[in-house]
Amino acid sequence: MKKLGIVITDGVGYRNFIMSDFLMEASQQFDTVTIYSGLPISAFRTIPQSKIKIKELEVFVEGKLTWFFRKWKEVAHLQRHRSFYGMKDNLVTGYPKNNSARSLLIKVIYFFTRFIHSDESILLAEKLQFLSFSNHKTTKSYSQLLQKDQPSHVFFTHQRPPYLAPFLHAVIQLKIPVSTFIFSWDNLASKGRMLGSFDYFLVWSNLMKAELLYFYPNVEEENVKVVGTPQFEPYVMEKYETKAEDFYRKFHLDADKKIICFSCADVSIGQNDPIVIQVIATAIRNKSISTDVQLIVRTSPAEDDTRFKAVKDEFPEIVWNVPKWILTREKHSESWSQRVPSEEDIKDLRWLLEHVDLNINMCSTMSLDFLLFDKPVINTVFGNIENGLYNDQRFLNYGHFKKVVDSKSVTVAQNATELIDQINKALEHPKERTLQRKAMIDLQISEKLSGTSARIATTLSQWND
Repeated sequence: MKKLGIVITDGVGYRNFIMSDFLMEASQQFDTVTIYSGLPISAFRTIPQSKIKIKELEVFVEGKLTWFFRKWKEVAHLQRHRSFYGMKDNLVTGYPKNNSARSLLIKVIYFFTRFIHSDESILLAEKLQFLSFSNHKTTKSYSQLLQKDQPSHVFFTHQRPPYLAPFLHAVIQLKIPVSTFIFSWDNLASKGRMLGSFDYFLVWSNLMKAELLYFYPNVEEENVKVVGTPQFEPYVMEKYETKAEDFYRKFHLDADKKIICFSCADVSIGQNDPIVIQVIATAIRNKSISTDVQLIVRTSPAEDDTRFKAVKDEFPEIVWNVPKWILTREKHSESWSQRVPSEEDIKDLRWLLEHVDLNINMCSTMSLDFLLFDKPVINTVFGNIENGLYNDQRFLNYGHFKKVVDSKSVTVAQNATELIDQINKALEHPKERTLQRKAMIDLQISEKLSGTSARIATTLSQWND
């Protein structure tokens, strides 16, 4: 009997695997499907629980010893691959600025991992990390839950959240085959270590497969499958289609004017977003942008629009799309992860992708969303270490985004003058970079959007045989 356990960790995983066709496809491939959720059960109220079982996981709170071994593992991984700009940058930004007890411990970890960061030492740190919580009450509750359900395969929809390490430990101890999906295009070449060791891996592209085998040499190539990503599957699903006129009416947009969409990062890396929005809005007002345009700003799903109040007051003509992601649980160590998208928001985003004329963002994954629809994209990086703004220019050197810049599928604006010039050119010649955009999508997503969920479910079923 094929029994699939699916670990949903956060709102983005919910979007990828609940709001795509994945559950339907998995239900056809497996006799039973159980969701082990890091979100509260209330987040799944639209799912018929007669077909899909949902088990809310007890929230694991990391102890001091577990934290130490995890930090050792993650920093050692970054040290081992510090020749990659993103890894080195995360090392620099993660280095403590004070001398609190925890900060001093982190500094000690930084010191000895500078010299000791072999794969063997990293795996030792992971072994000690898992040993530290092996007898924790939460780990035992996970084990009891799995023994009761007896899944024949467990699938983690995200490879990194450290608070799920005890659940992975329980799966491994019970000798249940376990797989994971590499969550995002930047995770392997710039982020820290995975939460643990998996048997099988699902990846977006041949590029991501090569990265996985490089950064994790213990992984067997035959256990890695290129499937694309369900992140973009709603863009080809009938249920998320909307009429153009309905959206114009909803957001009070003028159908006779072209539309610029600025999509924000969250406050941690998008500190220059208000400045860029102000530049665009001012240029529209004083007609530095030669085309008759309107501006819609889509904020990050991880936050509300509070930090943009001054810009909203100064430019009431800006249209705002604040994503309707619902906070399902407060008082969580990563509260942003507890936001889940609404169907309305998926429709709003798809409409933007289909109908706006130009997207502007700060090196975001949203670049790929718009490239999928063959829309011009400008990446703004106004800050550096000399001008006093948040240094977002450093992201141009991250491995995953350097490929985008080098491909010429987007343009990069490092100041207001460059931005206005590039806006005018993009609006005048929207198809100029069509070939480069297609090439970048083919590089980053090696399979078609349609059928993504079916490919994933079929692969998991094959791994279950």
